[in-house]
Amino acid sequence: MHRSVPYCFFIYLLFHSVIMKAQDIHFSQFYEFPILRNPALAGIFSGNFRLSAAYRNQWQSVTVPYRTMGMSGECKLLRGFSTGDFITAGIQATNDVAGDSKLQRTQVLPVINYHKLLNEDKTSFISLAFMGGVVSQRFDASKLQFDDQYVNGAYSASNATRQQFGNTGLTYWDGSVGVSFKTSLSNNINMYIGGGVFHITEPRVAFTKEYDVRLNRKWGLNGGLSAWINDMDKIVFYADYFMQGGNRMIQCGGLYSHSFDEKGDEAALSIAVGGTFRWNDAFIPIIKLYTHQLGIGLSYDVNISKLTTASQFRGGFELSLSYIGLWQRLAESLEKVECPIKIW
Repeated sequence: MHRSVPYCFFIYLLFHSVIMKAQDIHFSQFYEFPILRNPALAGIFSGNFRLSAAYRNQWQSVTVPYRTMGMSGECKLLRGFSTGDFITAGIQATNDVAGDSKLQRTQVLPVINYHKLLNEDKTSFISLAFMGGVVSQRFDASKLQFDDQYVNGAYSASNATRQQFGNTGLTYWDGSVGVSFKTSLSNNINMYIGGGVFHITEPRVAFTKEYDVRLNRKWGLNGGLSAWINDMDKIVFYADYFMQGGNRMIQCGGLYSHSFDEKGDEAALSIAVGGTFRWNDAFIPIIKLYTHQLGIGLSYDVNISKLTTASQFRGGFELSLSYIGLWQRLAESLEKVECPIKIW
């Protein structure tokens, strides 16, 4: 016999499990969205502006697909207080839709990053960044099924439920801070390390006032290295570690790129192959084409988690686009600041 699920108990189970236990959204090609990794990675690329976008479709082989979209922009705008310092302004916007209830989260997060020059060669910087903005969450109650909509063991949407929802959406403010250090180990090798704290205020994210559900503060560490092997070949490595509530996430990976220009001119056609790995979750092969500052990346998650039996190793695909440009007039106004490591 089916029994009606109490409203508050349902809300507690749904949102406590989704928000308190789960990690923040992530992309397999995480290097395309440095602001999500650490706000202080904004502006750490060659050129003076970068645009990125990605679309992710996950778990279609198991359940209702989880779809995630992201867009970001970064621009080196202003000189700092001292010669060689500069400021990067950016914005990160994401939208994800998950599950039967179409649980949706949209966030728009501006970021400001100050880069302090540490040496006369303009190869070492320490950066401090602040990020904050508005986040909106909502779900579609009409997509949910309740026990009192079953009659003689059969569900019918025409059967009215006694469950009432006073609120199916909420909006809150979120803030983060990050620091990073970038340096050149030689003419051909660059590296960076950094760390950040997300959800500093642990904002309230419950859909009902009866439960004080908070978004756990998240701590992160980041690193990367880029090395030219010769005039035409380069390798890049990335790594992140995140800790949020009782969850831990380790992701790392690398790309090997080859330029079809003998001078290593990245305006010519380049191809990169490699992969990333999320510990106890997925291995992700990646291929990327790059030409005239435009990059197109494609990856697929090979699931290796406990869902392997149900997923048959199928996770989801991800498509990314990126564009890195150079405004000469802006570069001159920045006194031709040495651009830090390019991440792609």
